[in-house]
Amino acid sequence: MYFANYTQIITHKLHKLMTPKYWNKAKKHLSDKDEVLAKIISSYKGEALQLKGDAFHTLARAIVGQQVSVKAADSIWARYADLSGACPQKTLELEHDILRGAGLSNQKVNYLKNIAEFICNTPITSPLIGGTEGGEFSDEEVIKQLCTIKGVGRWTAEMFLIFHLGRQNVLPLADLGLLKAIEKHYETPREEAEKIAEIWQPYRSVATWYLWRSLDPVAVEY
Repeated sequence: MYFANYTQIITHKLHKLMTPKYWNKAKKHLSDKDEVLAKIISSYKGEALQLKGDAFHTLARAIVGQQVSVKAADSIWARYADLSGACPQKTLELEHDILRGAGLSNQKVNYLKNIAEFICNTPITSPLIGGTEGGEFSDEEVIKQLCTIKGVGRWTAEMFLIFHLGRQNVLPLADLGLLKAIEKHYETPREEAEKIAEIWQPYRSVATWYLWRSLDPVAVEY
């Protein structure tokens, strides 16, 4: 079973929030390549993605944020965190209806419990190796393995890549916020998103973050 090795990814905890070390280089690259992004980046000086050191937090936050606005997700997450401490063990212990009281759908409660069970029952074998620089698993390998957890789809796995592992070239093409921002700023159909994003490589995660930021009063967090 691959789970014995996969715990290298999902159980590692960073000691503090941190900005990816490629961030400034990515900002310059994107500003040089894309006039639209250059303007957006200049509007948010001093702001950057903050990597989260808790794998469960990132996966659970992504589940809560599915198909709701950033504001609604923040509100639901706050209530859920008050109940559970955003702790996988506590999430498993809480009754289904109590978690529903935080504003979560039946389906999302089930998904959170699936993720919590996986985290709690997967033994820690070694710390994470790599991350943004030569991690043991490719982006697609991480996505494939995370998607074995019922309730975790490609989008959720992509949020994990961006916000927990700090992978720099993720393009979540199913993300409605990203597609909305592309339509707004580039005045082009969302079907053109992948083509527009070609010049963002190898920093599509950073471009995505700034496009999210351009739509919301606060930065997106997972």
